[in-house]
Amino acid sequence: MFIGNEIDKEIDKETPACPFDFSDALEFDPALADLMGRDAPVRVRLPYGDAEAWIVTGFDAVKRVTTDPRLSRAAIIDHDYPRLTAEPIVSPESINVMDPPHSSRVRQLASQAFTQQRADEMRPRIVRLADRLLDRMEEQGPPADAVELLSDPLPQHTVMDLLGVPCEDWPRLQESVLRLLVVGAGNKEAAAEAKADLTEYFGELVELRRKSPGEDLISLMAEARDGDDCLSDRELAVTALTLALSGQDTATCQISDIIYLLLTRPELADHLRHHPADLTGVLNEMLRYIPFRNGVGIPRLALEDVELDGAHIKAGDFVHVSYLAANRDPERYPDPDVIDIDRPSRPHMTFGWGGHRCIAVPLAMTELEVAVGRLLERFPGLRLAVPPEEVRWDTETIRRFPLKLPVAW
Repeated sequence: MFIGNEIDKEIDKETPACPFDFSDALEFDPALADLMGRDAPVRVRLPYGDAEAWIVTGFDAVKRVTTDPRLSRAAIIDHDYPRLTAEPIVSPESINVMDPPHSSRVRQLASQAFTQQRADEMRPRIVRLADRLLDRMEEQGPPADAVELLSDPLPQHTVMDLLGVPCEDWPRLQESVLRLLVVGAGNKEAAAEAKADLTEYFGELVELRRKSPGEDLISLMAEARDGDDCLSDRELAVTALTLALSGQDTATCQISDIIYLLLTRPELADHLRHHPADLTGVLNEMLRYIPFRNGVGIPRLALEDVELDGAHIKAGDFVHVSYLAANRDPERYPDPDVIDIDRPSRPHMTFGWGGHRCIAVPLAMTELEVAVGRLLERFPGLRLAVPPEEVRWDTETIRRFPLKLPVAW
């Protein structure tokens, strides 16, 4: 336990700065690995925000943080909280910064559009979208860029199609999403404008769907009921915006990263070609392994003093968790830095945990299964068209993924 002002001052002097800007392919960030090796959570300084933050890395400790009502996401609003981007990505009304019981209500209503049954019903639409993109890849011929032709457009097209966004508006929204994810300090004004543009757009789309419902996800969420309760227009618009962001951000990274792993570790691709029934299990092991973004996401604010693994977190302190580090916890996953396709199935934290776990996991997994499964089926001889060291990686945003993946077959 840390007690006394003098001790606190000494700790402040030793607070490490953590830009979390490491981007060497899919190697694990050594700064994050160093934090994982500490005996207790430590305070760090992130690039933006007017305060330091505790960072929690162990799987069980992350579970406790994400389920402890004394550690609030909603309380960070109106604070210049520690983060990696110049402009905060989330909106105050986002489901990602709600606390129970409000978040439980919104999640219960919104998740009715994302059951496994709904995902199964959506699969044929996703297959059609993927097949059209793979047709284009085949027509273009090798070498072809798998990022440009598959992993980038498929998540965009899927989430926009499922949300009922007209095709002519897709480029505009994608441009706003990209501006919002850039980490540079000079992007703050542009990112704020992008968030306002996206919020306004989905607000107008919700109004339209209230008047003329269709078969899209916004219409499904608008129809969701728990007794007489339903989502308000504002809640529905912000939920749609959150899905548009996460649906492109996470899926784009993961499809690109998974393809890269399959092409640089051909034994994985060979296994899936010969054992396609193992696809979901192998995908989950790769999802556990892949550091798909940099460092940390949205913090929490301590509402009262909390003791956690030897650290005394004071009321008013910010607390970050690292899902990336939790996924590499050796106490939960023996040999965590190894992709073990025979590893016993245990839930990972790539989609979050607790009350803020992504509500669209069934849809996300369906998308990944379709993209990877159809790619391996259509192009059994798929290979990288350049040496792995020539693949360029994103360094401008909080995401970790290859900018281009030249492939041949």
